[in-house]
Amino acid sequence: MRPAAPEIAAKAWILIDANTGTVLLENNADEQLPPASLAKMMTTYLVSNEIAEGRLTEDAEVLISDNAWVLGGAKTDGSTMFLSPRTRVSVIDLMHGVIIQSGNDAAIALSEHVAGGELAFADLMNQQAELFGMTNTQYMNATGLPAEGMFTSARDLSKIARAIIRDHPKYYAIYSKKYFEHNNINQPNRNRLLWRDKSVDGLKTGRTEEAGYCLVASAKRRDMRLISVVLGANNGEARARESQRLLSYGFRYFDTQVVYSAGETIKANAKLWYGEDEFLNLTVADDVTLTFPRGSEKNLKAEVALNEVIKAPITAGQVLGHLQVSLNEDMLVDVPLVAEKDIAESGIFAQLFDWIILFFTELLS
Repeated sequence: MRPAAPEIAAKAWILIDANTGTVLLENNADEQLPPASLAKMMTTYLVSNEIAEGRLTEDAEVLISDNAWVLGGAKTDGSTMFLSPRTRVSVIDLMHGVIIQSGNDAAIALSEHVAGGELAFADLMNQQAELFGMTNTQYMNATGLPAEGMFTSARDLSKIARAIIRDHPKYYAIYSKKYFEHNNINQPNRNRLLWRDKSVDGLKTGRTEEAGYCLVASAKRRDMRLISVVLGANNGEARARESQRLLSYGFRYFDTQVVYSAGETIKANAKLWYGEDEFLNLTVADDVTLTFPRGSEKNLKAEVALNEVIKAPITAGQVLGHLQVSLNEDMLVDVPLVAEKDIAESGIFAQLFDWIILFFTELLS
């Protein structure tokens, strides 16, 4: 029996497995709260998409507008990359400035370059949030600076963090960098866990008066990656400390394992009617990976549900049933079972014989 989850000193928090998406711990995870600079994770995700889809290049030069400088530059009280107005800076340098230095000026400049303006870019952010099922998120700008009607939740932030790690590993690597220099100003990454825990390699801090101190963190140990979100801590030290407590608990008391491998036979010799073969094997198309409390593997229960009557012809990969794995009555996964190979129909006389048997079987059942 594992110890009780730690009491976390924050308004809301969540801990998930990055591979499976399984929620390990949560509290007020759907409460709508200000995102602060955590909004910039969506900004960088969208820019990464633009590069991946060929609409933008890393070395493309972005004009730093007066607007970006006024709202996010050196004269503001917020985080800044210290960009100079009316200069040109590469996309990849601006990405570093957003991620490491949390530069509001860099985020605004990128939003203007991609969408023509920050408001239009916010529309793109909201469209992507909807695709991710981020139902408690609404963006009003690219920076996370306070704006009426802008909010997010711990659960939603874990979704965008997971997408960044999964979809854009090259640019996720920037989140692990401790320093970035621009205009001869070398600024540190505000994620203190990068210095304290070598398994931590991201993601993003945020802080405003209304939001408090926030941190989305990710760490990988062995073959397991976790994502923690802490919102509304009292200070910078508290957000790092509470994030570390969540990650430590998750790694100590949970496991993520491949319980069935892609192509592995799950159901052998299932009855096939009207086919050249009398039986067929059913497999899973992809690895079945589960997250569960450490030591509970022996309590995992697998059940196979097949289509009532399986008839040829059969195509490899055709869905013919389901594999359900549960733990203590809680369903962990429900995945399709598919045919291992193609199987053609049998000859007319063999089919007739099967028809007769099947007819009387169904008649007597």
